[in-house]
Amino acid sequence: MVGTIGYVMIDNFSLMDAIYQTGITFTTVGFGEIAPISDAGRIFTITLVITGFAVFSLAVGIMVTEINKGELVATLKERSMLYKIARLKNHFVICYHNEYTVEVSKQLLQSHIPFVVIDPRDEIEEWARKHKYPYYIKGQPHTELSMLKSHLSSAKGLITLSHSISDNIAIIASVRLFEKEHNIPIPYNVITSAENISDLEKLKKLGADTVVTPTKLTAQRVTAMAAHPDMENLLEEFMYKSDTPLDMEEVEVPKYSWIVLKKLKETHFRQIANVSVVGIRKKDGKFFPMPKGDVLVTSESKLLLIGTQKGIAITKNLVRQRVKPEELKYV
Repeated sequence: MVGTIGYVMIDNFSLMDAIYQTGITFTTVGFGEIAPISDAGRIFTITLVITGFAVFSLAVGIMVTEINKGELVATLKERSMLYKIARLKNHFVICYHNEYTVEVSKQLLQSHIPFVVIDPRDEIEEWARKHKYPYYIKGQPHTELSMLKSHLSSAKGLITLSHSISDNIAIIASVRLFEKEHNIPIPYNVITSAENISDLEKLKKLGADTVVTPTKLTAQRVTAMAAHPDMENLLEEFMYKSDTPLDMEEVEVPKYSWIVLKKLKETHFRQIANVSVVGIRKKDGKFFPMPKGDVLVTSESKLLLIGTQKGIAITKNLVRQRVKPEELKYV
């Protein structure tokens, strides 16, 4: 651009002639002058030649240096990974690689739930290959840049299972701030872990939706196996395996839903979707197991459903409708 403007202003070249003269001069091809050039124009040409040589030499030097460092290859790999991550929706972002992340990733892969692992250490690529992480990012999980790279704006939730409570606190605070700054309509489902009960309460107050305590979880599981071995086997068979025909999910009833203030038996979930409501959690947090058909469904309550994945999907669609569906008139 500078060369073209220079030839037009100094020697009154046409635009095309100025572009052509700049091209052969800047690249030091040396085809000669396509039109008479004044002394001022020749001084300008010498400057342009020296500048062009310097720019190309510097560019080649930088490229060789970056290739030797491996940063160019790393940058190209990261760009390729970011393009793949940008296509994800309703995925989970997992912060930090550790033994918990390895086990969680296995379960998510079996359930076909997409996820992105973020870790600041250089070994993340090696770990990703070893443990078959489909998507990963090298970076500090609590930074906004890492959240943008992981496409958090389209994610369903975030899982942080660091052994350090300070790391978990920083990530929870950063995620909730990210929600506000980017006007995320539905809050993220934030899952974390705590070593003891006091840490559990802190993390919940700071904004974690679910806090898992390994010690308490192990104790509950062992107690259940000791007190009700048959029930534990049933849960192992139908709830914890990825290929089970049954599924369990909690579905929130929106304020606008047609089932608000309707009796549970009027919803006909079992007849339409072969799904059973085994519990209702009211807006105030109180849980009512095995509700009877005469129980009223209130707004913003949560229905605990058990059935096939297809049946639960049909039920969720029914719950979110504003007007009573036509098919229910014939049940």
